[in-house]
Amino acid sequence: MFERRRRGAILLLSSALVFTACSVDTEPAGDNPAAPEAPRGALPVSVVADIDSLIDSLPTGTPDLDALVRLGSADDPRLAWLFSDLLRFVPPDVPLGAAAVDAWIANTGIVVEADRDVWGTTTNHLLVWDTPAPPGYREWKGRIFELVEPGWAPFFADEDADIDWRWLSWGGVRIDDRPLHLTQLGCPEGCIPALNDPAVVQANTDDDWLADDRLVFGVEVNGEAVAFPKNMMEVHEMINMTIGGRRVGIPYCTLCGSAQAYLTDLGTETYELRTSGLLSRSNKVMYEFHTRSVFDTFTGVALSGPLQDAGVVLEQVSVVTTTWGDWKADHPESFVLASDGGYGRSYLADPLRGRDDNGPIFPIGAVDPRLDVQAPIVGVVTDDGTPVAFAVAAAKAAFDRGEGVDNAGVMLQASGGGFIAFAADGAELPTHQAFWFAWSQFHPETELWLG
Repeated sequence: MFERRRRGAILLLSSALVFTACSVDTEPAGDNPAAPEAPRGALPVSVVADIDSLIDSLPTGTPDLDALVRLGSADDPRLAWLFSDLLRFVPPDVPLGAAAVDAWIANTGIVVEADRDVWGTTTNHLLVWDTPAPPGYREWKGRIFELVEPGWAPFFADEDADIDWRWLSWGGVRIDDRPLHLTQLGCPEGCIPALNDPAVVQANTDDDWLADDRLVFGVEVNGEAVAFPKNMMEVHEMINMTIGGRRVGIPYCTLCGSAQAYLTDLGTETYELRTSGLLSRSNKVMYEFHTRSVFDTFTGVALSGPLQDAGVVLEQVSVVTTTWGDWKADHPESFVLASDGGYGRSYLADPLRGRDDNGPIFPIGAVDPRLDVQAPIVGVVTDDGTPVAFAVAAAKAAFDRGEGVDNAGVMLQASGGGFIAFAADGAELPTHQAFWFAWSQFHPETELWLG
């Protein structure tokens, strides 16, 4: 694996593809002008040849700028997706980046300011417009992205994947594909390292180290409760461990404000969830380590690979966003992750240093205007597939007044300082908290309760 990565790094250096910063200053989706009209049908043979020539030239260190200039005169907004993809890795102040900006402007008719985050702005325009991708886009995009991370190749190779390739972007980190026996050694190549089987300590004992006001994500399986401190989840973004006799994968999307819990022991199979380093409209893209199958992080549906072919949908269990003090008051026998994770690590109290405090830092496209983009909601999907969401602030206010909270046959209940939900027949429904923009992207027909 080291040699594979070394070759990938050499390709990057020789092609002038540049790792840009993880966070971006995206132009608000509401500022978008009218969408340019996109043609339908196949691309001209000359356009296909120029795209191939451009991408083939990237690893050589001498990009085919003449081909890129010709693509700029194609008068086809669909090609703008490829130019934006290049701009994710190449700044606009180098020749390749400047030519990509010019080609984007020429094909869309929209001028973008070079002193802003050009990639974020151009991508947000395309997302809001819902501009179609050009035929062959998956393969071309894959060839660009694999110059940065060869480990993404299995994702792009799946022709039948249920992935909207337009939405897929780079989150600024590598894929976490470390061998299982190395998972506790960190990730020197720059991935977000999943934490497997962390040590835990019990509440209300001498080992209980966490301050009562610290934020945690509480999970209970078969009567066993575990709390995951938010600051530790911001470092790992994925936990694989056993709770209540079941194997559980717990992804945390920092960008979405969303921790979820999936049962990963299905029949004779046990799945290992990892972070890919990719995003889908600012939502983390997780994958299964053994099969290289991509999952929709919000729904647990396998989108590619052997697990998509098998129709795998992971079962969710509720995650309560709360404080350690409130959680252990309701779950006095709860466990919490050990302060060092069990592997001698140390964790900052605020690893992200407020990175996500001022709105989404990656392109998200159009947003449902019923709530602010980062308003926290508690979301649930009913047995008949109806997505239901409750605005957290309104629900807390209602409970403080002694009122009930229900919507579309779902009853919300205060629990452990957060919320759980029940169907009309009393059966608990898996819930989790998230930012509204993220929930509404993946559940656009949500029944929203605002109080």
